[in-house]
Amino acid sequence: MNRILPLLLSFMLILSMLAGCDQGENPYAPTGNALHDSTANTVSPPVSKDQQLTLVYYPDRSMNPYTATDFTNRALFPLMYQSLFSIDRNYNVIPILCQKYSVSADMRTYTIYPEPAAFSDGATLTAADVAASLQAAKSGQYYAGRFQHITGITAEADRVIITLDTPMENLPLLLDIPIVKASEVNASNPLGTGPYIFEEAPGGKRLRRTSYWWCRSDLVVTATYIPLAEGKSPNQIRDQFEFSDLGLVCADPGSDTYADYRCDYELWDIENGIFLYLVSNAKSRVFSNTAVRAALTHAINRDYLVETFYRGFARSATLPASPLSPFYDITLAEHYDYDTAVFADAISAAGFENASVTLLLNADDTLRLRAGRAIADMLSSCGLTVTTLEVNSIQFMEHLKAGDYDLYLGQTRLSANMDLTAFFTQNGGLNYGGLTDTTAYAMCLEALANTGNYYNLHKEVMDKGQLCPILFRSYAVYATRGLVTKLSPARDNMFYYSIGKTLADAKVSQS
Repeated sequence: MNRILPLLLSFMLILSMLAGCDQGENPYAPTGNALHDSTANTVSPPVSKDQQLTLVYYPDRSMNPYTATDFTNRALFPLMYQSLFSIDRNYNVIPILCQKYSVSADMRTYTIYPEPAAFSDGATLTAADVAASLQAAKSGQYYAGRFQHITGITAEADRVIITLDTPMENLPLLLDIPIVKASEVNASNPLGTGPYIFEEAPGGKRLRRTSYWWCRSDLVVTATYIPLAEGKSPNQIRDQFEFSDLGLVCADPGSDTYADYRCDYELWDIENGIFLYLVSNAKSRVFSNTAVRAALTHAINRDYLVETFYRGFARSATLPASPLSPFYDITLAEHYDYDTAVFADAISAAGFENASVTLLLNADDTLRLRAGRAIADMLSSCGLTVTTLEVNSIQFMEHLKAGDYDLYLGQTRLSANMDLTAFFTQNGGLNYGGLTDTTAYAMCLEALANTGNYYNLHKEVMDKGQLCPILFRSYAVYATRGLVTKLSPARDNMFYYSIGKTLADAKVSQS
């Protein structure tokens, strides 16, 4: 949501940051009247040469979409690459490079027909390019978690066939993955089908609008050339934005290295899927008690954590799903809200007043460490004696595996379909504290097959106290006032746009 913050009024700055993290619809959503042309080598419409826009990147960090993990560099990718599907701010899916698709009756096989789109050198996109790109994403760190239920990706003539080990109603939510040329999946700057190409120029690196862009849209970036400044640190980027030529910056207020912006600007937030949560150790003397474990959610003042430590760039969550997603039931969530008396009563009823518990924290993430200390104080005020165990990342994982704690404060990036199976399946990547649960795992699969089952899954998880959700983090986008007033950022997509198609337009019956 667009938030304009006045200069030098720091108190109002904080208030407007907090107010901007609401759940309302973005007033600058794309108009939906974009023109679509399926001819591969269509010349894109004229662009304005008046827009003076400079962006930033880190030259010493990856610019390959499958190996890049830095959010500053990744912020450029929507201008360079397109994906089969795109996701808007409210988790609605739209087709981009998917011309049409079908789903088998058992929802285990998706057949996707790519658009005859043009790469930035004029070559036509093929099914082989799509399959190779998805395979590369599966092998990379950033996207690997999305493929845990995908068993096969094959290209057959003009189609890509994706097979799954479980029925999945919303696979397109996972397929907002950049598509590049098959021959360049390992290149440092592979070619994509987006409106801009990354290139060397006399003054340094830049993005250039390509004449081969295959479609038209209401893209708010219209510059013919976008110079790229070299980033060295968050402080240097902030200073260049405030005192020099940077027009648009993506920053992470949830990072230890975040630099606070103090000038006049326009401001948006972008949800990034990063989920902060507590997990109890099933072998803990205190938290092996189901009633105590289930009441833990009531002890956490999430709004205080969001405002104090995350500068308003997060959303409180009492269910294990983003509050912006369609899977988050607000009425159900209210049952698990902040109410210290509920947790204090559970502690008293179980006979655990002043019982000693250990909260495991990762000291390498100092912002999360400070939030964890505040959580320890919250629990102590309800009747427990809480000691924090603050260790580095390696030791943190060792303690998790050994079960040497009563509670731990975890953080992960949930996929857009809010899949929780990694928490509950045996040997799952997020399964610590004795979370293996065949019932919960089965309910996770039922939710993937039918989104109407997320309510039952979340109720089961919360009533058993298996997870204690806290918040979902966001990035911040700062822009020079008036430069990109219709920016409509979506999850991990600073330059979200549509091309006039809907999911219903693309879905066809299985032949």
